[in-house]
Amino acid sequence: MAAAPPKASFAGRAVTVLSAVGRMDGVMLVAVAALSVIGALLVWSSTRTWASGSTGLVKKHILNLAIGAVLAGVAATVNYRTLRAYAPLAYGLTLVGLFLVITPLGETVNGAHSWIMLGGGFAFQPSEFAKLGLVLMLAMLLARPAKGTDRPRAPDVGIALVIAAFTMGLVMLQPDLGTTMVIGVITVGALVVAGVRKRWIAALFLAVIGGAVAVWFMDVLEPYQIARFTAFLNPASDPRGAGYNSTQALIAVGSGQVFGKGLFEGGQTTGRFVPEQHTDFIFTVVGEEFGFLGSVTVVALLGTILVRGTRIARECDDRFGTLAAGTIVCWLAFQAFINIGMTVGIMPITGLPLPFVSYGGTATFANMIAIGLLQAIHMREKRF
Repeated sequence: MAAAPPKASFAGRAVTVLSAVGRMDGVMLVAVAALSVIGALLVWSSTRTWASGSTGLVKKHILNLAIGAVLAGVAATVNYRTLRAYAPLAYGLTLVGLFLVITPLGETVNGAHSWIMLGGGFAFQPSEFAKLGLVLMLAMLLARPAKGTDRPRAPDVGIALVIAAFTMGLVMLQPDLGTTMVIGVITVGALVVAGVRKRWIAALFLAVIGGAVAVWFMDVLEPYQIARFTAFLNPASDPRGAGYNSTQALIAVGSGQVFGKGLFEGGQTTGRFVPEQHTDFIFTVVGEEFGFLGSVTVVALLGTILVRGTRIARECDDRFGTLAAGTIVCWLAFQAFINIGMTVGIMPITGLPLPFVSYGGTATFANMIAIGLLQAIHMREKRF
């Protein structure tokens, strides 16, 4: 009978852990940590005048960040190649969550039936994890190239489009237009990274236009969602109604000028003139209290994460890893662009949080797990 292999010593395990940490993308981690700290300060500033105990929400936010950091660490330790086999399971679990939320178990928050209440002030938003599940599922489907080419097989592309459309349909039932848009971008990003033929992209583009027209004329959207689009086209037409948020957001950002008014010194923030300033409109706090320089800093930190993520996707020698990393970058880039864009008036209001900055639980966890997956892919590149 063969002897059992000797157990690794504590020192040996410590060296293994330190070696793994040393292989992480430190620049990305520093950027994520900096945004998290800035976000916590902004959440504190935007909630201290009305939240219970003045620090209640920021403490909860810090707890969410800590849990998110643990989840990122766990994701980074996983051999991402094994995730390819479990992608259908991960995607299936997210579908269960999307189905549950449209049952009586779901709760409506800010007009969207997107939440499952867990008690104790905590809530769960399945659509955030649906982004992760879809990323893994699309990467698995599109990773296998057709014979003699570096493009995915046509049947796999067709299945990927059906899966994405099904996911978008479930999210639109809530209805959550912002997350639906993100899922659409995740799908397009995966197809582009996979190198599908242009006719597939053109067909998808036409399908999106057709779907948007159908959604508009079939009264799927809630009245407040339609009002957001009309207000985007002409905010001055209803400055105290549908155009109120965008008008106040521009005032807050512009009032910060170059250097800002200082932390806790923003009049728009203190007076709560901009709704949801700790979540969807947190960039208005950046503009008012940290000014143009602070806003540029936040954008630069987000850009650093995206550039490092793109580098990880480009240097990965495995198609599944390249697809997963590239699609995650598309997801985070689009969501950041939409959030900042609606704050400065160049995009319609859609209710998407700013990654790593906005207050949130499920969104924070999903974003941190995405960073963990990027680190897992980076640590297992062939050059190491």
